[in-house]
Amino acid sequence: MSDLYDNASENFLELASSQRLEILFKLLQKRTTATFLAKDIGATKQEVHRNFTRLEESGLIEKDKNGKYGLTTFGKTMCTQVPSLVFLSQNRKYFEDHTFGDLPTKFIMRAGQLASGTHIKGVSKTLEQWKSIYKNADEYVYEILSEVPLDLIEPLVKRVKKGIRFSYIFDENVVVPKGRKALLKKLGFDNLIENGLVERKMAKNIQTVLVINEKESCLMFPNTDGEADITEMLYSNDPMFHEWCLDYFRYCWYGSDVFKESKLKE
Repeated sequence: MSDLYDNASENFLELASSQRLEILFKLLQKRTTATFLAKDIGATKQEVHRNFTRLEESGLIEKDKNGKYGLTTFGKTMCTQVPSLVFLSQNRKYFEDHTFGDLPTKFIMRAGQLASGTHIKGVSKTLEQWKSIYKNADEYVYEILSEVPLDLIEPLVKRVKKGIRFSYIFDENVVVPKGRKALLKKLGFDNLIENGLVERKMAKNIQTVLVINEKESCLMFPNTDGEADITEMLYSNDPMFHEWCLDYFRYCWYGSDVFKESKLKE
């Protein structure tokens, strides 16, 4: 077992250089020579040649018959792991008081897809971004909710009335704001459900809050007490970030129960 860790530590050592990481990701885009790449990244030829040698000896890159370098299968695979380290590094402070909660391991392993996320802090800022996701939706809005901000209901219903699909999962222990039922009745929410524009389900103990449309996503991970926290979020319109969020929503959707209005408390 120690040999396995020794090999892994050696590979981490080869990645412990910002220039070598930059070289790997440049080669992920296209094959090139050390001399050309030195010009591209503004480094000396000697530096880049030295790092090319190290990466080649480590089996991460290889030279073809035309003298150009590209990634080996090993190198390409290692590049898929780096974004997870980038994500955790750039959000280290955020995760000092937040956790992945009950997130399945398979989604934590894909955390690199979230590396493009922008950290938004402050409840007013998160709610504005939330509303923006509603406003920009042309096809659908999907949500996983631990609570229901009252001032978000009307903007969402307006979008649904214009034809977007709305699917959401409620925490079965959620305490909804007073006036929610009256507002939904006023807005004709039941008709939207009957017309198939709204689908809803319930789940136990929602910790991770999610809001997405067909091109934007935001995630709100729980605090260290395991409670959902909508005062901070990670937002992105990057396709990889969106794919992660959409897959997570679908995973939760198919594992959720039938929605029961009677369980909700004001």
